[in-house]
Amino acid sequence: MPSISRDEVAHLAKLARLAVTDDELDLFAGQLDVILQSVSAVGDIATADIPPTSHAVPLTNVFREDVVRPSLGQAKTLAGAPSAEDGRFRVPRILGEEA
Repeated sequence: MPSISRDEVAHLAKLARLAVTDDELDLFAGQLDVILQSVSAVGDIATADIPPTSHAVPLTNVFREDVVRPSLGQAKTLAGAPSAEDGRFRVPRILGEEA
């Protein structure tokens, strides 16, 4: 079972430039030991017949073929527009109103 000592926690705190009191060293050593034991327990469960996953539920992308199909022509499309000009939709200016 993994174990982390109080001195190792002090060393890590020094590397991280954290000011840690003696009481906190004892507290953090116990907490980190529990975390390391939990991670170790997961490693014990993982076997060769269990594939590694990134999600609990298998995800599959849904793709379809990109097929060119007939569509409305420019004239039919612009025929339903309230306003058109030079083969494009004409819309009211919304920014920088110019006279």
